[in-house]
Amino acid sequence: NLFGELAPKDRQVEQKKMFGWPCCFVNGNLFAGLHKQSMIFRLSAVDQAILLQLDGAAEFEPMPGRKMKGYATLANSLTRDRKELAKWMGQSLEYARALPAKAKKAAKPVKGGLQKT
Repeated sequence: NLFGELAPKDRQVEQKKMFGWPCCFVNGNLFAGLHKQSMIFRLSAVDQAILLQLDGAAEFEPMPGRKMKGYATLANSLTRDRKELAKWMGQSLEYARALPAKAKKAAKPVKGGLQKT
């Protein structure tokens, strides 16, 4: 519920699941989400360096040994100050807005040759 409250109320922001958790996208780019007990943020190198100095912050590693460049996490988001989380959510959105939009992937063909119409 906290993530839903913090998610930007912007018609360009799309919410969908990634890694089985709710996430926010703008122009097809993931910019914030949940992963286990942490909130993830896509940030500029400068902002990421600042966030990583906070207690409970780490580089985002969805699977051991598989860090996602440009993303950082804040552990225990339920116990953190909402203003702090909202600030990072806003920083993340603004950074992702400046990235090139991702092209939508073509629909995968349906097995057996039958397609929905």
